[in-house]
Amino acid sequence: MMPTRVDILMCTFRRPMVADAIAALARLRDVDDLALRLVVADNDDTDSARRIVEQAAGALPFDWLYLHAPARNISIARNACLDAATAGGAHWIASIDDDEIADPDWLAELLAAVRTGDADCAIGKVVADYPDGTPGWVRQLDHHSSFPEREKIPTADSGNAILRWKDTPWQAQRYDPARGTVGGEDTEFFLRLGRMGMRRIAAPRARVSEAVPPARQTLDWLASRRFRMGRTHAITAATATQRMRLLCTASAKAAYCRMQERRHAGDEARRNFWFLRGQLHRGVVAELTTRRPQPRLYGDDPV
Repeated sequence: MMPTRVDILMCTFRRPMVADAIAALARLRDVDDLALRLVVADNDDTDSARRIVEQAAGALPFDWLYLHAPARNISIARNACLDAATAGGAHWIASIDDDEIADPDWLAELLAAVRTGDADCAIGKVVADYPDGTPGWVRQLDHHSSFPEREKIPTADSGNAILRWKDTPWQAQRYDPARGTVGGEDTEFFLRLGRMGMRRIAAPRARVSEAVPPARQTLDWLASRRFRMGRTHAITAATATQRMRLLCTASAKAAYCRMQERRHAGDEARRNFWFLRGQLHRGVVAELTTRRPQPRLYGDDPV
């Protein structure tokens, strides 16, 4: 009997910490019965990550592949990984970001979740790693972590996930290049697969950690991120009726959040909580009403 083939997909763009992300994969447990391969797609104009990836991946106890997928467009890099997984006959594809450190049981927990839940996709948990000096309200709100067990929308992201791949109805599907510079490409991709019958499940025990640099600890950065998340969330409304219903709901929620923000003006954490929650709803309203192009997110040096 042939072993289950799992390709671990990682896209990178000018992040030296990709070496640490790769090194953590060497410590994976309970994967001896799997045929593993790491596929890394370098999205820089030049193959700037090649030497770092080759040196780090050379210590892995399983196969690896470096791809140069230039364009400063994350969808191009993600699609290069999918093409490689398809060509290699991967039964499953697991995705992880180049600044995330996987727990030793990460992959085993993802597979256990889909097998136990009879699902096609499992979404793991991202735990923020806050350094000393992080503002107290940032730690308290913890908007940098993700909690898949709380998600209610029919989509996912590619930061920590596993997806059934070989011989599925969606094996020919790819990420939208039009979203590859503005974000939301993974949300749209998993939403599309869900409409094709993909069943997803939460895998909160499949954990990765992600260091949060000071530049991402500001209210402005979080506000921009939440606003963009709101604009992306608007694509979950497929019909005119759904869009109108979502617009009314988001407008009412944005107004309520503004009221709560003012009510808690003297409490930094609660004030910022309501402000950031309102940003999410304001992003939905902006996407459904203005249809202005989203600002470029990918293609500059990463934080």
